[in-house]
Amino acid sequence: MELSSLLNSVVHGVWYYVVIFLVILTVVVFVHELGHFLVARWNGVKVEVFSIGFGPELWGRTAASGTRWRISLLPLGGYVKMFGDADAASATSSDQPMSEEERAVAFCHKRVGQRAAIVVAGPAANFIFAIAGLAIMFMVLGQPVTEPVIGTVYPGTAAEDAGLRAGDRVTAINNKPVERFQDIQRIVRLEIEHPLDLTILRDGQSLTIAAKPRVINRKGVFGDMEKVPVLGISADQGKTTVLKHGPVSALGEALHETETMVRSTFVGIGQMINGTRDTDELGGPIRIAKGAGEAAQLGLASVVFYTILLSLNLGLINLFPIPILDGGHLLFYTFEAILGRPLGDKAQEYGFRIGLFLVLALMVFATRNDLVSLPVWDMVKRLFS
Repeated sequence: MELSSLLNSVVHGVWYYVVIFLVILTVVVFVHELGHFLVARWNGVKVEVFSIGFGPELWGRTAASGTRWRISLLPLGGYVKMFGDADAASATSSDQPMSEEERAVAFCHKRVGQRAAIVVAGPAANFIFAIAGLAIMFMVLGQPVTEPVIGTVYPGTAAEDAGLRAGDRVTAINNKPVERFQDIQRIVRLEIEHPLDLTILRDGQSLTIAAKPRVINRKGVFGDMEKVPVLGISADQGKTTVLKHGPVSALGEALHETETMVRSTFVGIGQMINGTRDTDELGGPIRIAKGAGEAAQLGLASVVFYTILLSLNLGLINLFPIPILDGGHLLFYTFEAILGRPLGDKAQEYGFRIGLFLVLALMVFATRNDLVSLPVWDMVKRLFS
């Protein structure tokens, strides 16, 4: 019986935290690379390889256009290799002599504006995918909207200490208007360890109450500990409605939600830089897999929303001006447009080396955060202490 239970746990873990994660990641990477591919083809660039994953090829076929479509062994990313590039990252151009016909389809010989369009198309595809996905969800499933009315104030929390009560309607926090309970949750997460001035309506009167959310350690599905700011209230579920949208209003709400997510991401990064937010919140592939597994257990709608969120983050990260990322390429093309010529080979080479170092260092740091948050790390520390 114990062996059967163990096998069920292994199958459950593999399905939710490996298979679902890889499916979500494959969709997001495919969308990103498809953006590069389509705009490259529209600009007359020959694409030699379209790969999902890295390393040795597991499956592939060559299209009539000459593009090799392939699935590779390591499914943690992908790339599009264009004719005229010496490598898949488009970091350097091939020094092979080319005929006029070859120059006409080579990425490196396209105008700087065309190259910039091809590079920005990857992140743009992720954003378009996210916005379209949200709009479709709002049209098909509707948009749950909860009024900012407090249903429960939990004992021993910051909300109880501040004097908040069930039935209070929150209208603003730190002079920022609040229209939905979701706005309260977002502000509390972003204003970590900062006092909040809540403007509330109680019995027809407007009051201002100061409260400071407390940061608690919460155990996740993997047993990892997460630091979460908590005010100590929950919504009045009787105040929740599901709004059905037509195409125009759904698109408008999708754009609004996307803008909110992007702004929240930048605020969180800024807080990590200035020390307000703990950098332990930065996660890598293990934490992404954990999120995918949690979403899968909540249902298909949660998986779709998580895929949208991951697509948005992939597009955003790739626009950071770090050489080797799409944003780094755009930075070089900006200099080229201003100077009227590309930066020197040495400058580009050192730039890409620095970019590669930064990306690898970030990956190592994020993976370190993933590992030390797992309960097995505590066991190791106790073993050697």
